Amino acid sequence: MEILVCVKRVPDTAENEIVVNSSGSDIERGDLVYSVNEWDNYAVEEAIQIRDRVGGSVTVVTVGNEESEEVLRREMAMGADKGILISDPAFEGSDGKGIASILKAEVEKGKYDLILTGAQADDGAAQVGGMLAAMLDLPFASLVNKIEIVNDKTIKVGREVEGGNQEMNEISLPCVLSIQTGINEPRYVGIRGIRKVASVEIPVRKAADLGIDPAKVGKAGAKVKKVDYFIPPAGKGAEILEGSSEEIADKLIELLKAKGGIK
Repeated sequence: MEILVCVKRVPDTAENEIVVNSSGSDIERGDLVYSVNEWDNYAVEEAIQIRDRVGGSVTVVTVGNEESEEVLRREMAMGADKGILISDPAFEGSDGKGIASILKAEVEKGKYDLILTGAQADDGAAQVGGMLAAMLDLPFASLVNKIEIVNDKTIKVGREVEGGNQEMNEISLPCVLSIQTGINEPRYVGIRGIRKVASVEIPVRKAADLGIDPAKVGKAGAKVKKVDYFIPPAGKGAEILEGSSEEIADKLIELLKAKGGIK
């Protein structure tokens, strides 16, 4: 099975203090530590596990600048077979539809049975997987937390739905799936694996290579633009209860009674 996984280089929120810049146009990015998007990491792990069970190969692809190559090498050190960097100044400022259009052009240059994305990335929009599937006219499932291979033409997928329920669907291949965290446990990437892929050549695709009109992607083609970043104003402060455990419990009960929470 030939599997393509779309990944993204994002700020690592565990390693950074996120601050809005003085103009309110973006966050301060100068000293940020970056890593692969968490959801994408689960998607890569799932792809590797499927390949190990049924054979085939795993290719990871990202749209970004030259620094995005580091996340491709990390996922290759994890076990992906190949990486593709899609990088062109014309792609800067692309919205979700623009990114999906760029990825569509790359997908059509290959022959993939399964295309995986993370459920969402750093902007939280959760758009690219669904848009990519629509542009390719392929079946799509989101928030996937279980994949079973039925045969070379069909898979079964489990999805998270409201109320903690699980929904199972049978989907024809090829298809696009957006992967939820928790579907697996991504493996540890050791220094030996990183060294092994350090010198592997990663092809770079530009707009001309993919036959993309620069006017339809990037800032020029974006229909959605971020116009302001700000920190929400602080609301009324919380009331901090002090004292021993017994005293705090008594105060909490009185507060709940006063506000109608208990009788």
